[in-house]
Amino acid sequence: MDSVSFDSNGNRLAGNLYYPPDYTPDQKYPAIVVSGSWTTVKEQMAGLYARHLCEYGLICLAFDFSNFGESEGEPRFYEHPEQKVIDIKNAVTWLQHLADVDIERIGALGICAGAMYTLMATTEDPRIKAVATVASWLQDAEAVKLIYGGEEGVNSKIAAAQAAKHRYAETGEVEYIPSVSKIDTSAAMFGPYDYYLNPERGAVPNWSADKFAVMSWEDWLTLDPMPSALNLTVPLLMIHSDGAVLPLYTRKYFDSAAAKNKRLFWVDTDLASPMHQFCFYDQPTEVAIAIEQTSEWLKFYL
Repeated sequence: MDSVSFDSNGNRLAGNLYYPPDYTPDQKYPAIVVSGSWTTVKEQMAGLYARHLCEYGLICLAFDFSNFGESEGEPRFYEHPEQKVIDIKNAVTWLQHLADVDIERIGALGICAGAMYTLMATTEDPRIKAVATVASWLQDAEAVKLIYGGEEGVNSKIAAAQAAKHRYAETGEVEYIPSVSKIDTSAAMFGPYDYYLNPERGAVPNWSADKFAVMSWEDWLTLDPMPSALNLTVPLLMIHSDGAVLPLYTRKYFDSAAAKNKRLFWVDTDLASPMHQFCFYDQPTEVAIAIEQTSEWLKFYL
């Protein structure tokens, strides 16, 4: 693995580039951009998947999006979907300039919200030749009401975001809430989400559990990736379960996708939604299933 960096609209982004075990620099390899969930950094699920997928003959890039981790970007901890889509496309641009990457064999993998950004980037960037998602978070205006307290809850968060943006423009100050908490109801993720709370899992020092820019709510809650399915024509693999988040939306996106070659792989579970979601981030059984399916799919179509 090499630590790397590349430019994305003036921000220097930090990444980790993973090589196949039998790597030789005089050969060209297919390459994958791997994206994790919202607020996360490359040392969490993106890096885990990249590390496993490279064992199947793929060069894999996991990176910190703008505003997060070791990457540049202001305001810090601002979840900016539009910028994240741009970052993925700029990651593809950077991979294309590597001598050991076959520029006609670049694909992408997105986990949780990373799937949302990855699918949108794929529909906008013909250089991405195949795409896979794991435990995809996909939403529209109705879905966010289900998650965030109905229309009143959504409108309240959007209003708070607009006020936070105004404050930042006027003073340069950024208003934050916790990224995750079991006790603070204002947290971006409120609940007993062990992956983010457990240092043995996703609560790594590189990630901030206490910093979510309030201004993010407007961009996040008004994002609707669902129409992009009609423009998704490259081979598509989606891995999900009834115990993961918003399963009906993954099915809906899959059914709407214009891709001629597409597969929906459903994983059995007894866990209620959304608790199985977090198993796909790091638990050996779910990760092994996802890696097996993803590696076969991407290697076949790249």
